[in-house]
Amino acid sequence: MNKRIYIPLFFSLAVIAGILIGKVLAEKSIRHQMNASNVQVRNPQGKIEALLNLVDMQYVDTLSYDSIVEKSIPKILSNLDPHSNYIPASEVQSVNEELDGSFSGIGVQFNIQHDTVMVVGVISGGPSEKKGILPGDRIVMVNDTLFVGKTITNEKVMKKLRGPKDSEVKVGIKRNGTKDLLSFTIVRGDIPITSIDANYLIEPNIGYVKVNRFGATTYEEFFRAVYALKEQGAERYIVDLRANSGGYLDEAIKMINEFLEKGDVIVYTQGKASPRYDAIADGRGNFKNSKVVVLIDEWSASASEIFAGAIQDNDRGTIIGRRSFGKGLVQQQFQMGDGSALRLTVARYYTPSGRCIQKPYDDYDKDLVNRYLHGEFDSEDSIHVNKVDSMVYLTKNGRHVFGGGGIMPDIFVPRDTTGTTSYFNKLYNTGIIYEFAFSYTDKNREKLNGYKTAEALESYLEREDLIAQLATFAEQKGVRKNPTMIEKSRQLINSKTNAYVIRNILGDCAFYQVLNRDDVTIKRAIEEITK
Repeated sequence: MNKRIYIPLFFSLAVIAGILIGKVLAEKSIRHQMNASNVQVRNPQGKIEALLNLVDMQYVDTLSYDSIVEKSIPKILSNLDPHSNYIPASEVQSVNEELDGSFSGIGVQFNIQHDTVMVVGVISGGPSEKKGILPGDRIVMVNDTLFVGKTITNEKVMKKLRGPKDSEVKVGIKRNGTKDLLSFTIVRGDIPITSIDANYLIEPNIGYVKVNRFGATTYEEFFRAVYALKEQGAERYIVDLRANSGGYLDEAIKMINEFLEKGDVIVYTQGKASPRYDAIADGRGNFKNSKVVVLIDEWSASASEIFAGAIQDNDRGTIIGRRSFGKGLVQQQFQMGDGSALRLTVARYYTPSGRCIQKPYDDYDKDLVNRYLHGEFDSEDSIHVNKVDSMVYLTKNGRHVFGGGGIMPDIFVPRDTTGTTSYFNKLYNTGIIYEFAFSYTDKNREKLNGYKTAEALESYLEREDLIAQLATFAEQKGVRKNPTMIEKSRQLINSKTNAYVIRNILGDCAFYQVLNRDDVTIKRAIEEITK
């Protein structure tokens, strides 16, 4: 047979054999590679590292290793507790500023209306006041760039206006009554974040103080506020911690120390890696003999609950309102090498009687909704609290108190629904009352600025019949007039509207003086503290 006949045949067989051998070798290679990746893991930490390395080296597509890590850390922490969390490097500064007591900016309070940045208030002594920025001004340009439109958000405004101390920002201002655009170059400075919303004599000898957070300067602010009230004749104090979500533990401890006798336990903390630490009153407080009432609600959490729990367990004062949030965990912030941070729960805090008031983690995000559905905000009998029969908690004078789900007030006050209608809810929940109040203030600012007290300004507003103007304003926004409901909600609408206008002119303290006059919890507090 001719050899030339066999050459193609041998060649074909060689190709087929090569394919088969290649397939076998490839499969062996893949198995070898897979087996080679099975790192011997001696501990769980090594397993996580091995997983990330395996994905980085062997995954079919090219991925950003940093992105995988950024997305993985929050998922790991979510398996711990509701308050351990990860803060990306880009957010650390803004998160810390909320508690550190100041940030660098231009010193204005603003709101976005009609796609425009409206200056609601100007911080006294701040950079903007020094340059002549006024409440009611519209910021329409930033650094020679138009800054209006539907894409404007609170976050974008803060990013533009905040910045390093002593840096400059140029703003273009549209001011009512001025035809031309005004230009100001403002040097950013330290802007304080205050913790005290209001402090005033609510009765001739009763001081009222509203604390909105426990930040780095809260104790100092609180002491000045209470001492000023004492100088005005206050002998008893209402400390309003409603909607105060907490903050720095040390600031709460220093505040409580002002009211307790030497040796009284304020709080203690303990964790697996955190030995028990007891905070004890040193007896140097300036208000140890002053009667005190503390107001709390379902949004009072963490340091607010420490304050209320210490006052309650030492039988030092009366707690009034509704059951608090139920956060009894202590977080410590750990800085990471790339500028990010972990806020990790390292201990639990316990009130003087030994209560840990942390609520269960189950349905954590739905807890307040469930309380509402159970009717807890309206009836004390509807409160479901973890009353552990085998554990009895006693106050200093032997009263029974309960843990496992927030601070239970000594005096329960249900939410006030007087005058509430669906019409009022639409006005309030959609922000129409606030928007109308700003619009009215803006149009009448020159006249309103002539009133220097809340009482005088409110007296003027009562003659203005703002409800009729508000109803017309709301109808233009799509909320139809309802005379029956307007009449039923008249006092409530009137109080809210007046309060917002007064806030625009005279600030937060005047705002709360108006709102608190009809507040049922404060009325009950005054009744209790005057006994």
